[in-house]
Amino acid sequence: MVHVAIVGAYGSAGVAVADELEERRDEFDGDLELTLIDDGDPGGGLCILRGCMPSKEVLSAGEHRYLARHDDRLEGTPDPDPERVVARKDEHVSNFAEHRRDHVHDLAEREGVELVRDTARFVDDRVLAVGDRRLEPDYVAIATGSVPNIPELPGINEVSFQTSTDVLDATAFPDSGIVMGHGYISLELGPYLSEVGDVDLTVIEHDERPLEGMEPEYGDALVDIYRDHFGIDVLTTTDEKRLEPTDDGGVRLFAEREDGTERVLEADDLYLFTGRRPNLDGLGLENTALEPGDGWVTSTMQARDDDRVFVVGDANGREPILHVAKEQGFAAGENIVNHHRGAACDPYTSVPHHVIFSGLGVYPFVRIGHTPATAAETGMDEIVVTREASADGVFETKGHPEGRATLIVSAEDGSVLGYQGLHRHADVMAKTMQIAVEMGLDVRDLPKRAYHPTTPEILDGLFREACSELADRQECVDDTDSPDIEL
Repeated sequence: MVHVAIVGAYGSAGVAVADELEERRDEFDGDLELTLIDDGDPGGGLCILRGCMPSKEVLSAGEHRYLARHDDRLEGTPDPDPERVVARKDEHVSNFAEHRRDHVHDLAEREGVELVRDTARFVDDRVLAVGDRRLEPDYVAIATGSVPNIPELPGINEVSFQTSTDVLDATAFPDSGIVMGHGYISLELGPYLSEVGDVDLTVIEHDERPLEGMEPEYGDALVDIYRDHFGIDVLTTTDEKRLEPTDDGGVRLFAEREDGTERVLEADDLYLFTGRRPNLDGLGLENTALEPGDGWVTSTMQARDDDRVFVVGDANGREPILHVAKEQGFAAGENIVNHHRGAACDPYTSVPHHVIFSGLGVYPFVRIGHTPATAAETGMDEIVVTREASADGVFETKGHPEGRATLIVSAEDGSVLGYQGLHRHADVMAKTMQIAVEMGLDVRDLPKRAYHPTTPEILDGLFREACSELADRQECVDDTDSPDIEL
C-alpha cells in the first residue's frame, strides 16, 4: 500500500495532485491510499476565495464605470454601489467554491480516499499530526498556498492597514490612501479603489517604473495611464523608511527618493499590496529535514532535502500563478508515480504566460514566452518588432489608442518566441499567442488578416513586420553566401 497525504487539498495545486494520482491509481496496482487534508473554512482554494476570481468580479464593475466616464459621447457617469458589487462577488465566489468542494468531496467518496477537515503539522520527517491522529505517509504533497507578505518596516505594527482581501470585501472607502507595493495586486486593485471607491491614491514605486524586466516603454505607459486616466499619483524611485499613526487615526509615511530627498505622506488608510509569501507557518517544518529558502524545491517539485515530499503551487514560491499551480500539481502527481516505480522524475518547465488586468482590465498587460531581454540572454538570433496601438485605427474607434505590443521571433527559422502586449483586449489575444509560442509556429505561416475592425489587427501588423524583416535578413544571408564572380 502506498499512502500519499496532500496538505491543502481544496486549492488548485492540491486538487491537481489528487486528480493525477486518482487517474493513475492502476499504476499502484490499486494499492493507493490518499489522505486529503484541509482546514480551510469554507474551503475552496485561494484563487477562488480571495484571489483572481473575486478580484476580476469587482474589477468588472470598475471597468464598466470607467468606460462610461471615459467616453465623452455619453452624458453622466453611473454611481457605483459597493454593497451590490460585494454581494454579487460573494454570491459568485460561493458558487465557485461550492463546485470545488463538491469535486473534492466526490473524490473522498471513492475507495481509498479520505478527506480530513483539520490542521496538519509535521512532527518528524514525513510524519504528520492531524488533530489527534498521527499519519506516516510514504509521500507528502504540500499545497498550502500563500498569505500576504507584510514587510518589516519600522512602525508598521503601530498603524492599521488593509490587504487585497480587505479591499475585495470593502463596501466603504476612505478619502485618501497610500499604497505600498506596485506589482500585480496594486496594478489591478489601485484603479478599482480610485474608480469605485473614489480614493485619492498615492502609490510607492521603488523602481523607475512598474513591470520590471519588460521593455521600459511598457511600465512608462502604465504610469502615464494611471496618472492621467485614474488620477493615481505614482511616486517612482521612492523607498519607504518608516510609518507612524496620525492623531486623527490615519497614517504617516516617511519615504526617500533616489536623490536622497525625503517625502512625508499622510492619508486616511494604508494599503499593503506588497505581494504574497508561501504559507508555511505552523506546518512544523522545523521538525523535519526541510529547510525552506532559495532552491529548496527542485524542478521535479520535490523538496531538495526530502525526495518524498513534493511542494506545489504558491507554497513553493517559484511562480505564484493559478495555471502554474495546477500544472505543478499534475507534475507532482506524475512524479510520485515515477518515484514509486523507481523511474526518473521529470522536471516541470513552463512557458511564461502572465496576464495582469491592469487599468481595470481596460489596459491589460500580457506576457507570453520570451521578452527581448530573455531572448538576448540565451544568445539566440532573434527579431524583435513593436507596434503602437495607435497605429491601428480600431483602438481609436474604441476610445483607447494607448498601448503597444511586441513580437519576438527566431531569425533562423521564423518560430514565434514571445509576445507582450499592453492595450485594449490584450488578454483576449493571450491564448492565440500561447499557441503560437508553445507550438513553435513559423510567423510566416500565420494568417495575416483580421475581421476588420477588430483589435487583433495589431497582431497582423506584427506578423507582417516580422515576416518583412525575416525576408530582409534572408536576402542578406543569401547575398553573403553567394560566390564572387569574376567578370
